[in-house]
This record gives sequence, C-alpha cells and structure tokens, in this order.
Amino acid sequence: MASVNKVILIGNLGADPVIKDFPNGSIAEFSLATTETWKDRESGERKSITDWHNVVVRRTALANVVKQFVKKGMSVYIEGKIRTRSYEKEGEKRYVTEILVDELTILTPRGSQEGAPAPQNQAGTPPVSQMGPPDHMEDDLPF
Repeated sequence: MASVNKVILIGNLGADPVIKDFPNGSIAEFSLATTETWKDRESGERKSITDWHNVVVRRTALANVVKQFVKKGMSVYIEGKIRTRSYEKEGEKRYVTEILVDELTILTPRGSQEGAPAPQNQAGTPPVSQMGPPDHMEDDLPF
C-alpha cells in the first residue's frame, strides 16, 4: 500500500535560526509558529490557537539561504516531511518531532524586516506574498 508523508506550513519564526556547520555541509534549525483563528459560534468572539513546530533544514544550499536571509518574526512557507526521532538524555529516552524541509519560500516582503532582505526561493522564482481573507469575509463555516 502506498503512503505519503508531506507537510505544508506557513508561519512565523519564533527565534533566529540556529546554524550548525559541519565539514560536509550545514544544517539550519528554527521554531515555526502556525496560528489557527476562528470565530466562536456561541460568543461571536475571535479565538486562536498557536502550534509550534521544530523545523530542520538539512540541505546545505537551503541552510545557507536561511543563514543569510531568515530572521526571527519573518513569515515563511515550507514544504517537507514530518519525522519523529528518539534520543537519550540522562538515561531517559526522549522523543522529538521535526519537520524536515524540502522547499522554503520567504513570504516577508523585502525591506519589511530590518537587515533581512527577502531573496528568491531555491527554484529562482520570486517569493509569494502572504494574503489573508478580505476583511468583509466572515469565518462562519459549519465545521
């Protein structure tokens, strides 16, 4: 039977990326916040919940783009796969779930983040602007 492991996220960096340089390449790691917002049916007020994701960029060329251009607070689009790994700390087995990045596009417009101009993505196409729904549209979906 076939299976698919694909994750697509649009969110904001919670801190500057951590870059780890090795003799055979670089790895970038950062936390990404995704926020879901909805209108409560009973109270009518807007509510939201934020999830935090551990993101890992293992491709050296892409890690170098992250190192050079991506900063805390910037909005990014990522595609990748979810992976859970285990490790031992102080004799106790622990687990961590990470998003392994295959593609990354910076969504923050050029010049809106001081010292962090937005480059083109690794495919050479311009970054996509993040657009929310128009103000007049309500989120009254029945599910």
